[in-house]
Amino acid sequence: MPTTSPDDPWSAVADDWGRYWGTFARPVWEPLLRTAGIGRGSRVLDVGCGSGELLEHLQDRGAVPSGVDPASRMAELARARAIGVDVRLGEFERLPFDDGAFDALLAVNALQFAADQDAALAEAARVLAPGGVVGLAGWAERARNDLDAINVALAEADDDEPPEDGPLRVEGGLADVLRGAGWDVVADGVVPVAWTARGDTDLVRGILFGEAESTIADLAPVVLDAAAPFRRPDGTYRLMNAYRWAVARVPARRG
Repeated sequence: MPTTSPDDPWSAVADDWGRYWGTFARPVWEPLLRTAGIGRGSRVLDVGCGSGELLEHLQDRGAVPSGVDPASRMAELARARAIGVDVRLGEFERLPFDDGAFDALLAVNALQFAADQDAALAEAARVLAPGGVVGLAGWAERARNDLDAINVALAEADDDEPPEDGPLRVEGGLADVLRGAGWDVVADGVVPVAWTARGDTDLVRGILFGEAESTIADLAPVVLDAAAPFRRPDGTYRLMNAYRWAVARVPARRG
């Protein structure tokens, strides 16, 4: 967990996050965009846009993307990457955009950070035009992720219990939360997602980004030992993981 300012916890680690994790979720973009029918001219809001890689991809596809992120440095990096895109500071539960402004809303690895998921999905419905769609994606259950071996080792080194799977990570979890909020689920699925590191240094810093240098030095042997099964002959690492995704259509407005 990054040890940064409580009012903007991700800004201090934004550069490292972008360096090591910015394109990690790329394999889930295609099923999301295809199922959501996002193409040229589609007005798309990327919630939790991070350092802007998905925004740039949407631009390349001919869509008209906008972004929002609660971390000021993330928003700054996103604006620099996706030139000309409207990127604003804001929370999922209070999106700084007008009613009906978008045809689609994407939230990749973002809904679980919302303090109030019901409020977040209500905001998603508000900013979508009639017939609009939402696409959610995030980590699958830990048993599907090679990275869990490292997380377990780090928890043991800290005399802590390994984290448990949250409800959004299990099969059907994303679809269930959407249906519970009144959305019409179009499709859901799971895709393999690889994380690679060029060597020991990138592996350790990618896993421990945001930690103090002394902590990184102390925990580096734990990370390297746990990752040994994933080390390739050329010294690089490849850890296979999985992301779940779901796409749903905006519920009919009442009143």
